[in-house]
Amino acid sequence: MHILVTGAAGFIGFHVASRLLNKGHAVIGIDNINDYYDVRIKNSRLQILKSNNKFTSINCNIEDFDKLAKELNGFQVSGIIHLAAQAGVRYSIENPFAYANSNLLGFTSILEFARNFKVNHLVYASTSSVYGLNENLPFSEKNIADHPIQFYAATKRANELMAHSYSSLFKIPSTGLRFFTVYGPWGRPDMALFKFTKNILANKEIQVFNNGKHIRDFTYIDDIVDGILRAFNSPPNADQNWQPRHPSPDSSSAPFKIYNIGNSNPINLMEYINLIEEYLQKKAKIKYLPLQQGDVVRTQSDLSSINSSLGYSPKINVKVGVRNFIEWYLDYYKER
Repeated sequence: MHILVTGAAGFIGFHVASRLLNKGHAVIGIDNINDYYDVRIKNSRLQILKSNNKFTSINCNIEDFDKLAKELNGFQVSGIIHLAAQAGVRYSIENPFAYANSNLLGFTSILEFARNFKVNHLVYASTSSVYGLNENLPFSEKNIADHPIQFYAATKRANELMAHSYSSLFKIPSTGLRFFTVYGPWGRPDMALFKFTKNILANKEIQVFNNGKHIRDFTYIDDIVDGILRAFNSPPNADQNWQPRHPSPDSSSAPFKIYNIGNSNPINLMEYINLIEEYLQKKAKIKYLPLQQGDVVRTQSDLSSINSSLGYSPKINVKVGVRNFIEWYLDYYKER
């Protein structure tokens, strides 16, 4: 039996596939290696995974269901961890069709594969961005999340609704995971920690939006992977206490569940930048800018549900996490 990990050459997908392989599982990794960011880091991640003989790599666009089914024909897939998506909040304003293709059509392909091949559990990535205009902090899965303020978040909220329909129709256990600002080694070059580190080292200015007044629930990659695998190993059942006249958004009479995965200890962006400066032993040249379109000012995760149900509790604080990233970055780029 194999575990299918989509987006295996991506930041989170790489770490999930690595953890599964280290635990002795056979993993099929799907990725189309698109050029949204530097493909060299994607290929580096993939080469590490390919060094394990229990890893099978498939280059495929997930929205092409016929090719997906053909490539996976002959494999026994016990479960899916779906992490492939067009990422990036701001890019969704510029190129919404990329998100419609990957996040909507692509997710439909994954749902159809789960149905046709009768997988035991589908776990998929959602995002804290679905909370949108909600200002009821900390963000809880019990809150309605129907007011996203970017198209990216809208596609991820749509994924949650699409998954529920398949869980309801075909009894496919599905779990959606709302990630909160993931960071760490092998991170994405388009994200703040990576960009800040690169520009500070190059003596270039960093752009800090909302005049540095953002507050974020930064979550270290190892904690994210821990939450993903805890969820994957605990397929949801129908909630026997679910009330259709007072429906809870995070569960259902179908085998469906939504969890936050965060750190629940948010910090100010300027504190984050100060940590980067400290570990690089170099001051940043900062250009302060107003709040950017599509941004929210503060995020914080309510982890009571995933803690009580799955025993999840984040272990890595931001000081350790930023230090680990800086050490990885300096090592990875020293010969590049």
